[in-house]
Amino acid sequence: MDSSSCPSNAIPVVSTFTSPFETCDDQKKPLSLWPGMYHSPVTNALWEARSSIFERLLDFSVDAPPQSQLLTRTPSQSRTAILYNFSSDYILREQYRDPWNEVRIGKLLEDLDALAGTISVKHCSDDDHMTRPLLLVTASVDKMVLKKSISVDIDLKISGAVIWVGRSSIEIQLEVTQLTNGSTDTFNSVALMANFIFVARDSKTGKAAPVNRLSPETKEETLLYEEAEARNELRKQKRGGDKRDIENGNRLEALLGEGRIFSDMPALADRDSILLRDTRLENSLICQPQQRNIHGRIFGGFLMHRAFELAFSTAYVFAGMMPCFLEVDHVDFLRPVDVGDFLRFKSCVLYTEYENADKPLINIEVVAHVTKPELRSSEVSNKFYFTFTVCTEAKAKSNGFKIRKVVPATEEEARTILERMDAEVMDK
Repeated sequence: MDSSSCPSNAIPVVSTFTSPFETCDDQKKPLSLWPGMYHSPVTNALWEARSSIFERLLDFSVDAPPQSQLLTRTPSQSRTAILYNFSSDYILREQYRDPWNEVRIGKLLEDLDALAGTISVKHCSDDDHMTRPLLLVTASVDKMVLKKSISVDIDLKISGAVIWVGRSSIEIQLEVTQLTNGSTDTFNSVALMANFIFVARDSKTGKAAPVNRLSPETKEETLLYEEAEARNELRKQKRGGDKRDIENGNRLEALLGEGRIFSDMPALADRDSILLRDTRLENSLICQPQQRNIHGRIFGGFLMHRAFELAFSTAYVFAGMMPCFLEVDHVDFLRPVDVGDFLRFKSCVLYTEYENADKPLINIEVVAHVTKPELRSSEVSNKFYFTFTVCTEAKAKSNGFKIRKVVPATEEEARTILERMDAEVMDK
């Protein structure tokens, strides 16, 4: 996707806490009912830019007829860009600054989901105010790899468009770009690529609903469509295939053997290793109305934001120095999260890798549970897998630095580790 194709129509993100609907008339819903506008400047900017589309999503009758005829859209019709004026807007800069003068990655993940949601709405809208709009939800996110660090002092742009559609699902590709001062090299300006899968549901029945077709216009758009089609077929094969049998090999027993020494002979355990359970962190929260999307449920981006920050903390405590984010693996949104839900995030270091001695890898798992104390139930809504390393500057200041090996104490932990290792091998 050419990041330079739409700078003139990029939506500027400004540091404001003012609602774009402050002047709304009495016919519109009260401001308290508009979904989470205040938790992200990007969400606020997107709402303001596309207010006519979003107003319709909040003010419709479920008894209105569904869309009667599918339209054919081009990628350019859904293409949207947002621009962070970090170089000139110091308040916006402070909203995104982390302690190391870089952009807060968790907040950026939240913004990516918000932009992908806007693009999906643009593509699926039929411009007919007499029909009921579709319910669009984040189904999954493909692996995202950070290609370079993102400064909070230089302007940043995110642009994206729909690149593929199925019957009731659409794929949106987003590109995060940041030019270094004085540079015009757009190829090396790409900091991160992200592919979001959204699925459409009938807002009355909740069943899968067909979406508008997509007609690529350029060779690049056609190539992106074909690549997305191949990924979709691969996802189907993975869902239908058998999981790799890991119980009959020696790998499981070897991992468990190391863990048993900690339990049975702790004085003789390897001091360069640590039990997986001793790397765990956890936090919890009640999901608030300010975190909801246009459909009244919690933003998928908000979940990614909170999961990332717990993963970062887990890696920080484990390594004893500032970690550097590298990638987040494929994310599936297994269960919707509603306002008022009691959400628990549990993290651990699954395993570490040492193929590159100068760049050891720390693999973090974060599991989000929706807990209902009244029903005495707890369900997994998401599993996130993040990979970190340690920053070169921090490592240089630490003499004798070494990342410890993580070993399981239970068969379940060992199986989870091996499944993740195998998944990483398959992705490569």
